[in-house]
Amino acid sequence: MKQILQNLGSGVTSLTDVPAPRAGRGQLLIRTSRSLISAGTERMLVDFGKAGWIDKARQQPDKVRQVLEKMRTDGVVATVDAVRSKLDQPIALGYCNVGRVMDVGVGVDGFTAGDRVASNGNHAEVVAIPRNLCARIPDAVSDEAAAFTVIGAIGLQGIRLADPKLGECVAVFGLGLIGLLTVQMLRAQGCRVLGIDIDPARLDLARTFGAEVINPAAGEDVLGRAAEFSRGAGVDAVLITAASKSNDIVAQAAQMSRKRGRIVLIGVVGLNLSRADFYEKELSFQVSCSYGPGRYDPRYEAGGQDYPIGFVRWTEQRNFEAVLDLMASGAIDVAPLISHRFDLADTEQAFALLTSDEPSLGIMLRYAEDAEADARVALRSVPVTKALSSDVTENPGVAFLGAGNYAGRVLMPAFRAGGARMRTAVSGGGFSAVHFARKHGFDQASTDQDAVLSDPGVDAVVIATRHDVHARQVLAALRAGKHVFCEKPLCLSLEELAEIEDEASTRPGQALMVGFNRRFAPLIVKAEALLRPISAPKAMIMTVNAGAIPADHWTQDPAIGGGRIIGEACHFIDLLRFFARAPIETVRAMPLGRPEQRSACPDSATIQLGFADGSTGTIHYLANGDRRFPKERLELFAGGKILRLDNFRLLEGWGFGGFGRKRSWKQDKGQQACARAFLDAIRGGGASPIPLADIVEVSRASIEAAALLRE
Repeated sequence: MKQILQNLGSGVTSLTDVPAPRAGRGQLLIRTSRSLISAGTERMLVDFGKAGWIDKARQQPDKVRQVLEKMRTDGVVATVDAVRSKLDQPIALGYCNVGRVMDVGVGVDGFTAGDRVASNGNHAEVVAIPRNLCARIPDAVSDEAAAFTVIGAIGLQGIRLADPKLGECVAVFGLGLIGLLTVQMLRAQGCRVLGIDIDPARLDLARTFGAEVINPAAGEDVLGRAAEFSRGAGVDAVLITAASKSNDIVAQAAQMSRKRGRIVLIGVVGLNLSRADFYEKELSFQVSCSYGPGRYDPRYEAGGQDYPIGFVRWTEQRNFEAVLDLMASGAIDVAPLISHRFDLADTEQAFALLTSDEPSLGIMLRYAEDAEADARVALRSVPVTKALSSDVTENPGVAFLGAGNYAGRVLMPAFRAGGARMRTAVSGGGFSAVHFARKHGFDQASTDQDAVLSDPGVDAVVIATRHDVHARQVLAALRAGKHVFCEKPLCLSLEELAEIEDEASTRPGQALMVGFNRRFAPLIVKAEALLRPISAPKAMIMTVNAGAIPADHWTQDPAIGGGRIIGEACHFIDLLRFFARAPIETVRAMPLGRPEQRSACPDSATIQLGFADGSTGTIHYLANGDRRFPKERLELFAGGKILRLDNFRLLEGWGFGGFGRKRSWKQDKGQQACARAFLDAIRGGGASPIPLADIVEVSRASIEAAALLRE
């Protein structure tokens, strides 16, 4: 299928062949008939992409600070590589989609195949969208009109926050698509509306919708006209739908408002507010969040958990429905808002128009009714036969389940450098799989996991998906007869671990590996060689300055990410197990803070390990430090000698005679060596580089530590 993607590094917008998505749990699979280009948002993204590095930095000063901090801790090379990789990844454009339901995922009710729906889907021939971000289209509303649903919901949410009453006077700054739809909805609510813009054509449209208008560019006195419009009392509310860097709009909004008036920001403008303007009138100022309640809440959007209507009357989905109802009743007329129509094949012309000086408003994209929805895109003409990897000793065929940033930036290059035959990259949405598949020389990209597992050209599967599906995918790959490399963690529960252990134990000819790469890092290998002759117990201290991440991030969700102890601290449990060379006998864990101060998944904690040889390990996994401090420090004390490793860049020793210091010119955490060791094991038909017993032991200790912290 075809999808519109944009490269943030170059600003190039392209129509790309990508594998069609499938209807996941709680999703609708929709064949698109129309989509609307959002002039403001999409022009902003295109302009950002075309900007140079300096301009990009000026637009995102917070990101610049993060880059500088990463340079101090990880080095220039690693930082530049990470930034380039991030900017090289494409993003899917569009969020105003209309089409017919092709399929419904598990857990979806209220929709059936054949329904016409509006959603926030991208510009793509087929999209998979969570049910709460879709709304059924009334028969009286055309596909072209319904394509304005999401844009209308943005304006409607701003209106709901302003809470205008029948007969009140409301000013709307900015008469683009959102502004003109907002004018119509305010008029439908019985408000008197004053539209403000510098484009005469848009002012004429607002006038036809029943608004009075002002053109500041024509020298008209905005504040004087607003005072006249409000009969000297000041406007009751101001909705700002404009896009401008100027602070003048907010200042004028405050000055034209009545005492205790309301100002709602829907667009993007300068926010250097004058305290006097707001203080003297006790004005209310609020920023509106997109389509309404539920936006950016993963439990509502991805999880399908609706808000009870008795407590949250208007959600994203119910705002979509309200806009469609207004269209069906004739209260909203979008026909005058469509300035251009293009077939999807003419995407280049459509986006050239968007960034040109030619006037435009609503740019509509039309889609073919018989568009293909293949779940696979072939990038090289290679027959799917076992001949692809008949000589496993040379180039094992590898498929990736998951094509996120870490997989594409780190794991795929590591496996390619290790001599793997890059067979298939799989992702849920498809476009990231295509991007990285092209970049790293895969034969094909896909959204079909089952096809990968039945592909005779695949010898090994790399699992780099979200943590909650790792166990299920590991078991499926093992049962399909594939070698398995699972990016940590292996699983989230002891029940899953027991099932994986049983399955792997019956398949000694198949390698099962977890991406515990740190034990393969060059400086770790050097440290282990220095300690190998020492038989005395070791005291090991691992300090991890993990840094804070939001509590609502998916990794913090016990059901999806399992928490950071299972998801990342497992790395350090494995590392200490590697140095101890003895089984873990005891696991203790203590969270930071009093019980009422802790989250559901504590991510600042101390974990203590006791080993069978008398060695001890302490892991301080902390999210409350300063990011400028090195992220990882390891200290080892044994037999009168000491080693200290700082951030995988500097290893120092005391008491070793001929060894004092070794520095790496760039940070190397062992990912490439880890992948090569796994591939070498497949080639040689030997055991996994990390014994199954160690993998199970470390996974169990991680799960037990997380459970202790939650309790």
